Amino acid sequence: SNNQLTGSIPTEIGLLSDLRWLPLSNNQLTGSIPSEVGLLSDLMELELYNNQLTGSIPSEVVLLSDLLLLRLYNNQLNGTIPTELGVLEKIEATFNLSSNDLTGTVPMELGNMSNIEKLDLNSNRLTDSMLHLGN
Repeated sequence: SNNQLTGSIPTEIGLLSDLRWLPLSNNQLTGSIPSEVGLLSDLMELELYNNQLTGSIPSEVVLLSDLLLLRLYNNQLNGTIPTELGVLEKIEATFNLSSNDLTGTVPMELGNMSNIEKLDLNSNRLTDSMLHLGN
């Protein structure tokens, strides 16, 4: 975090198989989030906020079954929120996708994340205004 990094996140990031925390926030990273992040099977915290990342959220994020925190806010991510993200049931802290350019509906599957403390989807172009979390 806060290292003034520029350029894109290399696909080789997926080779860091024992990585538990990926703090690349508050930089000037561009390009898309590589699908190879899904290979980080021990990852617990994915923090890519406050960059200039574009493209859609890769569906491979759902492979991060130990993920507790997901912060992708304040980028230029577009497309829809993958419905598959609802399988990330271990998320208990923050799920923040605010201040991007996400469109479509809020997947009801996000309601499966019943232990979540903070869900923030503000400042996008989502069509659903209400989401029921928990059972």
